[in-house]
Amino acid sequence: MEPPKTSPATATTSAAPPPPTFPKLEILDPSTPHRFLRPVKRINEGPDVARFLTSQAYRDIGIFVLQLNRSLCPRKPPHPLDASCRPPGISKALYGVTTFPTNSYLHGSAVPEPVVKLQRMLDTIEAIIDEAPPDPGPRRFGNASFRTWHRLLEERVDALLRQFLPAHVLEFGQTDRDEIPGDQDEGTETEESEAGPLDELRAYFLGGFGSAQRLDYGTGHELSFVAFLGCLWKLGYFKEMFSAADRPLDETERCIVLGVIEPYLKVVRRLILTYTLEPAGSHGVWGLDDHFFMPYIFGSAQLTRPITETEPMPVEGSLPYAPPPSTVATAAKADSHRAENMYFSAIGFINDVKTGPFWEHSPILFDISGIKDGWGKINKGMIKMYNAEVLSKFPVVQHFPFGSLFAWDADPNAAVPTTSVHMANQPIASAAAAAAPMGTSAPWAQATRMPGAAAGNTTTTPGIPYSQAPWAGGRSSAGPALPRGGAPGPVLVSDPSQMTPATFSRGTPGTASHQFAVTKAPWAKD
Repeated sequence: MEPPKTSPATATTSAAPPPPTFPKLEILDPSTPHRFLRPVKRINEGPDVARFLTSQAYRDIGIFVLQLNRSLCPRKPPHPLDASCRPPGISKALYGVTTFPTNSYLHGSAVPEPVVKLQRMLDTIEAIIDEAPPDPGPRRFGNASFRTWHRLLEERVDALLRQFLPAHVLEFGQTDRDEIPGDQDEGTETEESEAGPLDELRAYFLGGFGSAQRLDYGTGHELSFVAFLGCLWKLGYFKEMFSAADRPLDETERCIVLGVIEPYLKVVRRLILTYTLEPAGSHGVWGLDDHFFMPYIFGSAQLTRPITETEPMPVEGSLPYAPPPSTVATAAKADSHRAENMYFSAIGFINDVKTGPFWEHSPILFDISGIKDGWGKINKGMIKMYNAEVLSKFPVVQHFPFGSLFAWDADPNAAVPTTSVHMANQPIASAAAAAAPMGTSAPWAQATRMPGAAAGNTTTTPGIPYSQAPWAGGRSSAGPALPRGGAPGPVLVSDPSQMTPATFSRGTPGTASHQFAVTKAPWAKD
């Protein structure tokens, strides 16, 4: 018997549009055999960065970061609320809106057990600092005792991972090797075939705590720790958290950022202060931050305008009554929001270790503080800048290792690559490097219409432009006034990135100001 026929008009009116879906990092099936690989270095010269930008690892990093980013955006109530029931003292604009302050997932019975275990592991790692006290005396290029701390971590890392991670993660997909396609070649085992989940987790975990050889820490190490959490996600470590019926949507991602990444940043900040770690891959005065990038992405997301669960990430607007971006330029005001927001926490750390006017030692962050379109615009720019200034830069990603969970294999869905201006500044200045392709179908582009490079366009800029500091045409009324004595003289180069910042002496030994040289632009006066 044939089903009754439906007219096109009836079909159109009866079919409700499906709710929008937002990409999430895949979770592997433990019942399917998986071939793990020991992560190895693949980015050896400038043109390799272009190859990385079309890899599965780049795609997965983008999906995971955007997934975490959207989870922190304030949420509107799922249904209209009765205004007559609004409690006294609650503004109409904030009535029913749910926000996610930084300290929401650090303590208490509401924190899921997987997050608690990672917090305890970070506490254990931080305690190793007491076993490797810094060598006395002032040092310019890092304290050699950091090598002792890092060696102790390397010696204990396997025991730590086994202590705090469950067996279903460390033994993920364990099966006879003959069941794994391509894992055997006529009965001969290779080094890769002997790898397991612990090998991949160890590599990214250790990479998240700086370099013992160079005594430095930077955004590449921060990226490695995010990849470690991405590996745990793929291996199903967080699966039980979002399978709980009583947990709101995106609650797992918020727990990861506020309950794991924020405590991780606190451990790293203590390492930086204790061992005077140098910035790794820093742009100096023309960089966003000497060491970090993630808190600026997630912190700006915390302050964007509220959305529903079906809306995309906003690209402008702010949470009602959120501190204006200009607040970051005043240390006392910025410090008042430090405990509740990751962006201001990062600003507070800068103020702890640097002296002088904010616009002088952090001109890019100062420029961002003048943006008028709200924290949504800042968040959009931070995502684009992260793609351009971290993932697309050889000094940052050259040490990132590739295994099976974050694979070097090409992304089969990458769009036709286009030339990018960011490839022009890679270490090898050859015709091949200049013409190196960059994939443009990255998650950044899908979620926020970034990186914004149309085919044939080679003039894209970072997400936040190098805009107006006080010496370059004044400052809006929202920001601080020009320094007394007038603006410095004119800058004689057109591209600020070509300037070489001057380094001045440190502060008093034993104080926070001694941890970093105060960095000044070439035109700054003593």
